[in-house]
Amino acid sequence: MTFLLSCVSIIIGFVLLIKGADFFVDGAASVATKVGIPQIVVGLTIVAFGTSAPEAAVSIGSALKGSDGISIGNVLGSNIMNILVILGITAIICNLPVKKSSIKVDMPVMIGLSILLFVFGYFMHSFNYIAGIVFWVILVAYVVYLVFYSIKNGADEDAEAKELSVLRIVIYIVGGIVAIVYGSSLTVDGASYVAAALGVSDRIIGLTVVAFGTSLPELVTSVTAARKNNTDIAVGNIVGSNIFNMAFVLGTTAIIRKVPFGEAFYFDGIIAIIAAVLLWVLTFKKCELNRVGGICLFAGYVAYFVAILVQ
Repeated sequence: MTFLLSCVSIIIGFVLLIKGADFFVDGAASVATKVGIPQIVVGLTIVAFGTSAPEAAVSIGSALKGSDGISIGNVLGSNIMNILVILGITAIICNLPVKKSSIKVDMPVMIGLSILLFVFGYFMHSFNYIAGIVFWVILVAYVVYLVFYSIKNGADEDAEAKELSVLRIVIYIVGGIVAIVYGSSLTVDGASYVAAALGVSDRIIGLTVVAFGTSLPELVTSVTAARKNNTDIAVGNIVGSNIFNMAFVLGTTAIIRKVPFGEAFYFDGIIAIIAAVLLWVLTFKKCELNRVGGICLFAGYVAYFVAILVQ
């Protein structure tokens, strides 16, 4: 595989991951609707899991192929990028209101998981099935809370399932899964080759190129929402994505295969915690992420990016 072909492989892989996740979510949500599952539950479970499918496919695929740097780097890199880059850029475009429930519950959960991720990595030097089970227990408890909270408070039903025929449902679900699996394989193989060709570690590629690719859906959605002044759920969606990246993606990966957590990731783990806490601090008082806050977040990523390149 040549360097150019590897880059093409990564791009094609990203496209398959993103579109595959979209098709899978539409198909699964349609099934849920046909059997009478409320749209609130669909939005908080199937759609949430679906948006984390690219990260999950890449991290699990990387772990199975022995590219542990990409596996861990993808999760940490995506979480850092989601907060510092995506919310940073979006807040620079326009102020982002934040729901009180996100500040009181969602952000503390994100911060807690970020700390727990670092603790497991620092003291156990890996993520094994025990860590995976702990993360999954937290995920289940969090999803149950979200469902009951949403039903109790009459939350808006953001998920609108498409009305699909049985044949199209099967095609969407099966096709989505195939695209996700094949896309992850192309992405991991291409990224591994690029890392070797450039003489950089899997960690750096996972933290930057792969993390950016798997975070593209969140970036496009957030910026588009900002331009259309539909920003009330932007921060909540990003926080939720980060929670699922850790609890679902890393938890599932750890249950399937023990993933080493190298010392190089200590720095990234700390940055992930700082980013989560910084977002909470910037929004706590006024329930809003303003332009100044956005600049602070984006500047933080620039500093982080320079730091990992010169390490």
